[in-house]
Amino acid sequence: MSVAAGLVSAAEAKATKVRWIVAGLMWSAIAINYIDRTVLSVAAPHLSKELSIPADQMGFILSAFFWSYALLQIPAGLLADRFGQKRGLGASVGLWSFATAATGLATGFYSLFAMRLGLGVGEAGAYPSNAGIASKWFPDRERATISGLFDSASKFGGAVAMPLIVWLMAMVGWRMTFVVIGAVGIVWTLIWWLFFTETPEKHPMMNKAELDYIRGGQAMKHGEDDSISMRWYELLRYRNVWAMCLGFFTINYISYFFITWLPTYLVREKGMGMIQMGFIAALPLLAGLVAEIIAGMASDRIVRSKRLSLTATRKLFLIGGLTMALCIGLAAIAESVALTVALLCVAKAGTTIAASQVWALPGDVAPKNMTSVLAGLQNMVSNFGGVVGPIVTGFIVVKTGSFNAALLFSAG
Repeated sequence: MSVAAGLVSAAEAKATKVRWIVAGLMWSAIAINYIDRTVLSVAAPHLSKELSIPADQMGFILSAFFWSYALLQIPAGLLADRFGQKRGLGASVGLWSFATAATGLATGFYSLFAMRLGLGVGEAGAYPSNAGIASKWFPDRERATISGLFDSASKFGGAVAMPLIVWLMAMVGWRMTFVVIGAVGIVWTLIWWLFFTETPEKHPMMNKAELDYIRGGQAMKHGEDDSISMRWYELLRYRNVWAMCLGFFTINYISYFFITWLPTYLVREKGMGMIQMGFIAALPLLAGLVAEIIAGMASDRIVRSKRLSLTATRKLFLIGGLTMALCIGLAAIAESVALTVALLCVAKAGTTIAASQVWALPGDVAPKNMTSVLAGLQNMVSNFGGVVGPIVTGFIVVKTGSFNAALLFSAG
C-alpha cells in the first residue's frame, strides 16, 4: 500500500464530528430563541411607563407569546416530521426573527400583544424540530446529552439577554434593540440553510465511520423511509404521553417566571437599578445552564453503566430537579437579597435538571418518524404553564401589591 493510500485509509477510519457542528447550530438556534422572547421582559419596566401599560395588562402581553406558541406545537411538529427538520427549523427561526424586529414598531397594548403572538407562531417549530434532529443525527447513548445541551441554550440566551438588552437599550433605544436582535436570527437562518442536510447520509462532510457510529447506536432506524405509524392524536392513548405533558407543565409554570416577571420583581421588590438587575437576573439562568449540561451527561453515563434502568434514571433526575425547584417558594420569605438570589438560582437549576430529561423522552418513546410531533404535543401542554403563569402572577401582584404570594403559589 502506498503512503498516500495509507493516509486516505487512516482518514476514513477516524470518524468525523459533523453531528457536533449540527449540535452547535441547534444550540445557537435555541439561544437566539430565548434572547428574542426575553427582550420584552427586560424592557417591560421601561415600556410600562412609556406606554402607560399597567401590571395586569403587561401580564397578558407577556403571556401572549405562549398562546400561539403552545397552540401551534403540534402543527409545527407535524410539519417538521412531514417536510423535514431542515425546513421546519429554518422557517421557524426566520419567521420569529422577523416578528422580533417588527416589535420595534409597537405603540401600545394591542400592537405589543399582536407582535408577541407573531413571535409565538415562529418559535413554535424550534423545539419539535430539534427533538427530531436529535433522534436522526445522534446515537441513543448521546440522547440526554444532546437534549440537555440544546435546551441549556435557553438559559444562556436568557442570561445573555439580560445585560445585553439593557446595554443595547442604553445605546440605541428599545425600538432599535428589537431590530438588531431580530437581524441576528436572519443571519443564522442563512447559515443553517447552507450547511444542514435532512439526514447524516446526505451530508458531504460526513464520513462512513461517523455514519456507522450514529446508525449503529440507534435502536430505531432512521432514513430508510418516511412513513408515520399513527395519527398524532392516537398518542394520547398512552399513559406515558400524559405523564410527560402534565409533568412538563409544572416545570414550565415555575421556569417561565425567570424570563417574564423576574426583571420587574428585582426592580420593584428588591429595589435594583436597570444595570444591576440585568446582571443579577442572569445568575439563575447561568446556574440553570451549567446544571442542565451536567445533568444530561450524567444521566447518559448512568444509563450506559446499567446501574439504573433508563426509566429509573429519567425519574431520578426529574423528581430531584423538581424538589430543588421548590426553592422558589423559600425565596419569597428570604430577607436578604443575596439569599433570595441564591434560592432562585437553586430553583432554576432544578427546573433545568428536570428539563434535561424532558427533551430526551420523545426520542425514548416516540413511534417511528413521530419524534417531532410527540415533542410538539408535550411542549404544547407544557407551555400553557407559560400562558397561565404570567397572568396569574400579574393578578396576584396587583391584588396583593407584592410578589411574595405569587412565588409561594408557584412553589405550590
